[in-house]
Amino acid sequence: MLKIKSAEILCVGTEILIGDIVNTNAAYISGRLAALGITQYYQGVVGDNPKRLSARLTEALERCDLVIMTGGLGPTYDDLTKETAAAVMGRRLVPHAPSMERIKAYFERSRGVMSAANEKQAWMPEGCIVFDNSHGTAPGCVIEDDERGKAVMMLPGPPREMKPMWDESGEPYLAKFSDHVLVSRNVNICGIGESAVETILSDLMRSSENPTVAPYSKDGEVRLRVTAAADSAAAGLPLCDAMIARVRGTEVGKWIYGIDTSLEEALVRLLKERGLHITAAESCTGGLISQRITSVPGASEVYDGGVITYANRIKETLVSVPAETLAAHGAVSEETACAMAEGVRLLMGADIGISATGIAGPGGGTPEKPVGTVYIGISTPDGTEAKRFSFTGDRERIRLLTSSHALRMVLVSLMRPDI
Repeated sequence: MLKIKSAEILCVGTEILIGDIVNTNAAYISGRLAALGITQYYQGVVGDNPKRLSARLTEALERCDLVIMTGGLGPTYDDLTKETAAAVMGRRLVPHAPSMERIKAYFERSRGVMSAANEKQAWMPEGCIVFDNSHGTAPGCVIEDDERGKAVMMLPGPPREMKPMWDESGEPYLAKFSDHVLVSRNVNICGIGESAVETILSDLMRSSENPTVAPYSKDGEVRLRVTAAADSAAAGLPLCDAMIARVRGTEVGKWIYGIDTSLEEALVRLLKERGLHITAAESCTGGLISQRITSVPGASEVYDGGVITYANRIKETLVSVPAETLAAHGAVSEETACAMAEGVRLLMGADIGISATGIAGPGGGTPEKPVGTVYIGISTPDGTEAKRFSFTGDRERIRLLTSSHALRMVLVSLMRPDI
């Protein structure tokens, strides 16, 4: 009898191996397996080679009850996942009339021409459970082997097809095998480092069994994941909430800015509560701070506009950075960051002005100001200040870190105005 307690993910595609695409499918499925309480110890990626694919699938089936495969279900000659899996499971391929009709209807709706190659997508392993594809042509399926207690699930590779199929068919299929679920909530913290959080909560984390508490460091913040095992999500959430209440009662509590949220979401929410408006003058981030703020629904209540002051003359003319400040200290300096933050606040008539100026690289650095040197300024009617940061990484990471720390600085100042 088939009992699915453990699973592995095996993603198929040479394009994944050579780095042409990022394997987001494995991350998505892993999260959903965890929620179902299905154990996963291994993941794999294999190219479009039937011999290697057969070997990897055979090995995986020796370790677990279920192998979930994504990719290789298309109409081309190198799409051989279904054929290989059927052979490993001792099944032959047979035509599946409903799938053939769905594929024909798909091409009729899109006014395309169905080729003979597409017909092979409607040939399925004999006796399998077929998953309809509502976003493409390739159906998915599950081959069950009750005698061995093994199963293979096959899903399309494109995430826009895989995710809906998982939600509509894959997860409901697996839910019947799950005797418990894992429910997680993320406690979002900023203004204190991961090591300090772990020191304060060490005894709590070590003694907690259900729910468990584990810290994760993110760029510019810390996240605690509280995870409970229960019969249902409805039963698990109160367990998580009770643990979160215990965390709030510690010294860490004053640094918690939200639950299951983001820096920008928490900031917009807090600005709304305080009735405050924010603006930004950005140089090295090129609008990323403003983009993150305005990505939050309802941001128009707290954000009226900002400016990208990339060139020095724009810093002077738009946000009133004195020419002598730029000449004496340079564009990347504490003095310029302060002038930018105050200037944009006054320009926009906002309560808070934030600024970012730095060297994102890969060139432009000096011994005194190497690549990754960034100044972030914050200005309110009560005063203006700026802090220097030394970030590492490529241009994209430095820009992202700058935007995160800018949002964090404002959030911390609102949460703890006395620091």
